[in-house]
Amino acid sequence: MRIAQRSALPGFAPSFAVTLVWLSLIVLIPLAALALRPWELGVLGVWRSVTEPRVVAALRLSFGTAALAAAINVPIGLLIAWVMVRYRFYGRNLADSLIDMPLALPTAVAGISLTALFAPKGWIGALLVPLGIKVAYTPLGILVALIFVGLPFVVRTLEPIIMDLPLEAEEVAATLGARRAQIVARIVLPALLPALLAGFGAALARGVGEYGSVIFIAGNMPMISEIAPLLIVIRLEQLDYAGAAALGLVMLLASFVILLLLNLLQRRMIVHA
Repeated sequence: MRIAQRSALPGFAPSFAVTLVWLSLIVLIPLAALALRPWELGVLGVWRSVTEPRVVAALRLSFGTAALAAAINVPIGLLIAWVMVRYRFYGRNLADSLIDMPLALPTAVAGISLTALFAPKGWIGALLVPLGIKVAYTPLGILVALIFVGLPFVVRTLEPIIMDLPLEAEEVAATLGARRAQIVARIVLPALLPALLAGFGAALARGVGEYGSVIFIAGNMPMISEIAPLLIVIRLEQLDYAGAAALGLVMLLASFVILLLLNLLQRRMIVHA
């Protein structure tokens, strides 16, 4: 006779009901409101609202710089995560705390700090001006800010995977005469690819919606350094709630499609690993 196993949690029905109610309150209802509000403008109104040259330029800048920043953070985050997991050194706890600083620091404070550093008269910006490099108040400044806020997502995604990597496979490969580059390319990286993709997706998602750390260093010049979240705020200040919701809906759909494709690719990598 089969004995039913008792669970520490209540049965499926009450657990599912609580989960559904909670998700509806914090996710589904706000998303439904965002999806329905733009259609007050009508189909043509929504199309005109999201295809304005200023809107297209802001969307291109937000998604383009977020993707580039996430791509830059992948190798940097891999190196940092590898050092933090595989090595023990003096000041390691301090370094580990500094990795989480962009998450703990208020985004506005981060933006002001980055602007002070990279402005033409800032500590770093003053060194770059003679080289003809201007960071603050340009799209390059946006890229710097998104790299800063996105790096912890890559590092924290990779660290547990690196901890679980068996050292035996690397040692056997080295014993058989494999060079370090071959071990990294054929053993380490294939095992880390799904996590690298997940870290890229997390950094990309954070970068697309980032606002506080960007507006101070961006310059916010229309068609040049104006991000999409700022444009949403501008429309809200103009009481154009439907137009703001239309732009937010476009960002939501684009982000969902990108993350869905990344998740499908990640699952395929895991299956074929």
